[in-house]
Amino acid sequence: MTRPNIVFIVADDLGYADLGCYGGRDAAFGPVSPVLDGLAAKGLKLTQGYANSPVCSPTRFAMITARYQYRLRGAAEEPIRSDSRGSTALGLPPEHPTLPSLLRAGGYRTALIGKWHLGYPPHFGPLRSGYEEFFGPLSGGVDYFTHCDSSGRHDLWDGEEDAQHEAYLTDLLSRRAVDYVERMAQQDAPFFLSLHYTAPHWPWETRDDADKAPAVKDNLFDLAGGNIHVYRRMVHHMDEGIGQLMAALEKHGLAENTLVVFTSDNGGERFSDSWPLVGGKMDLTEGGIRVPWIAHWPAVIAPGGESRQLCMTMDWSATMLDAAGVSAAPGYALDGVSLMPVLRDAAHRFDRPLHWRMNHRGQQALRHGDWKYLRVDGNEYLFNIPADERERANQARREPGRLAQMRADWEAWNASMPAIPADATVSLGYSVKDMPQR
Repeated sequence: MTRPNIVFIVADDLGYADLGCYGGRDAAFGPVSPVLDGLAAKGLKLTQGYANSPVCSPTRFAMITARYQYRLRGAAEEPIRSDSRGSTALGLPPEHPTLPSLLRAGGYRTALIGKWHLGYPPHFGPLRSGYEEFFGPLSGGVDYFTHCDSSGRHDLWDGEEDAQHEAYLTDLLSRRAVDYVERMAQQDAPFFLSLHYTAPHWPWETRDDADKAPAVKDNLFDLAGGNIHVYRRMVHHMDEGIGQLMAALEKHGLAENTLVVFTSDNGGERFSDSWPLVGGKMDLTEGGIRVPWIAHWPAVIAPGGESRQLCMTMDWSATMLDAAGVSAAPGYALDGVSLMPVLRDAAHRFDRPLHWRMNHRGQQALRHGDWKYLRVDGNEYLFNIPADERERANQARREPGRLAQMRADWEAWNASMPAIPADATVSLGYSVKDMPQR
């Protein structure tokens, strides 16, 4: 079989149950995610897929390197802030091998359409880290209509040139992705497309809310705005765009041998649905890190598959390299593990311990098999996740031996990673002063 095209679709702050195929409710206008639900039905849905971090840029470091983000200084920021422009430290070093740079060296065409959030030019940027083309914002969040970041600076780029467009950002990204497929269909080489939406990240704006942009320009967190109805419509706009992309692949006869992956960079924010999970963005409870995982590749993946294989974002990256027949760079061994055996057989399972840490609240977590070790604010917890997905029944006192072993396993893993730098920052957009917590 010829090498597949690869499309890596990443939502921003999407909750575990925001999609219908993960138990999400219909909106007043109908199903929220019919296209993604269809891809899951025709492909593989993984129910134990995790993000590498509960916040944006750290996950993106892992996603692009297929390695634990903790190995790079920039990923210690939770997350990278827009005021880091000019920094020579807070970004993805161009010399570090990446998923796109390795694929490009292996003969793939490469493009990032959408969010970067891995540091700013002139020291960092998509075109310096393996992408031939880039269209999107560099920072963590922008207004959907003005395309300005939280500092008020215009942040939509075509390559490294300022790009002025008067349109809803989700639609701009979708249209550009369709255009890319149309162009690549005329080429002989396989392509790798990263389509990294900003949806459904704040500010809370649907396609019909251009009049809201002036009101939120000074605070994109939009703390007095939004609701579940606006949020679901934002997810639906993204789903529509993915439908247009899939139609373009079908039109050119590319869908059969294109690996399409969908996930989110972290768990949901204030309007998302994560049932039955607890917590959200910035938390190492399940709601902050467990996210939708869908893979569609008709040439390889049988329809209707569902897997409980434990996996995290960087495993997708390792999988894509494996699918393309591309090896890791010498001296940069992957932490991600290929899921190709699972794509070929949804019943396949293998042992896969998953580790996390956060500067925020001193959080630590290890998921291994059915069990999860968690530490937050100095408090330790032990949960049997299949039995207690809401992490409400702490087994630490009942299972002191297991707690001690998992703590030791986490400590041993942590010792293999660089320490969190003393100057690393944690940035919270809101607190209990803005909305009550659970």
